[in-house]
Amino acid sequence: MTWEPFWIRFLFCSMVKSSLRIRTAILLAISIITILFLVFMFFYIKRQFFVTRTEITEDVMIEKITNIGKLELVKYSMKDVIEKKVSRPILPDKRILFVASGEVTGCIDLTKVKKEDIKSGVDSVTVFLPKPEICYSKLDHQKSKVYDLTGVFLPADRQEMIEEIYKLAEQRILQNARELNILQKTEENALLIFKPLMENIAGKKVGIRFK
Repeated sequence: MTWEPFWIRFLFCSMVKSSLRIRTAILLAISIITILFLVFMFFYIKRQFFVTRTEITEDVMIEKITNIGKLELVKYSMKDVIEKKVSRPILPDKRILFVASGEVTGCIDLTKVKKEDIKSGVDSVTVFLPKPEICYSKLDHQKSKVYDLTGVFLPADRQEMIEEIYKLAEQRILQNARELNILQKTEENALLIFKPLMENIAGKKVGIRFK
């Protein structure tokens, strides 16, 4: 009996086992790398699906440039509680309660002052100003609010009631400012504010008159 076949078999078995271990290690490494890659791709794709992107495109065009020479002299900040009711014979009455907040500004348009409107004397100057006017009247939509709306069942009716009360509020704020003598207050402030300013510039006594 010879020992050569035993050593050959032993060597062959060792080589086979070593080869299997190497192959198993390689497969395990490939499996780990594949799993890590799949996990990375999963979170990357998930992030791409859930990430939102907002794009704003803007194209500004100037339609008109207006030279403004209006001197604002008074501003009324106003609030008004307006209730509008529409009576109906069969259906319930439509009613809306609205609290309006807005402002009205009185001013004088200095672009209307011409050279002949300024009369200069030895130690005094007389300026003839145009009549005061309302520069603008606007409703503050952020501070204005509908507090109650009843008797309205259709969305179109609801929208119509709200639009009408906003228009009415704009008209009422302007009308209330006129009734509270905003134009007269503008004249008074012209004497209090504009007259001293002109005297400092001219170095003379200034008289203010309105056309």
